[in-house]
Amino acid sequence: MMLACALGLGALVVALPWLRGGLKAVGIAYLVWLAWKLAGTRAFAPVAAGRLAVGFWQGVALQFVNIKAWMLALALAAGWVATAAGHAAPNPGERLAIVCAVMIAFALTSNAAYALAGAMLRRVLTVGNRLLWFNRAMAALLLATALWMLAL
Repeated sequence: MMLACALGLGALVVALPWLRGGLKAVGIAYLVWLAWKLAGTRAFAPVAAGRLAVGFWQGVALQFVNIKAWMLALALAAGWVATAAGHAAPNPGERLAIVCAVMIAFALTSNAAYALAGAMLRRVLTVGNRLLWFNRAMAALLLATALWMLAL
């Protein structure tokens, strides 16, 4: 995804303001929808074991429907890989390599931390209304992010 954005998709988004605005609107709408759904969730949903058996390639493909990942890749491609201080970057290939290495390291560490925190929080959040209040706090953070995006 990062490679596609750096090899032209990011430039397309920068060149077409209506496309950037549309992506921004879709991203904000998704965050608001997600916050709405999350704010009312009071219990962990039962999940069939078969739905949890996600293979490697399914996991890779999942990134391509993640609007947050698209927004990050497009922003990095347009704002750092292709440009430096408002001008065309003299070394976009080197910048792309740095971004890809940082994104891989971040993905591995953040996903591991997310899984560990989720496993630890699951026991705590099953008591009383803790899950509801936790989800409402997370929904508030999503709404704050959407408002911040709207202000940009």
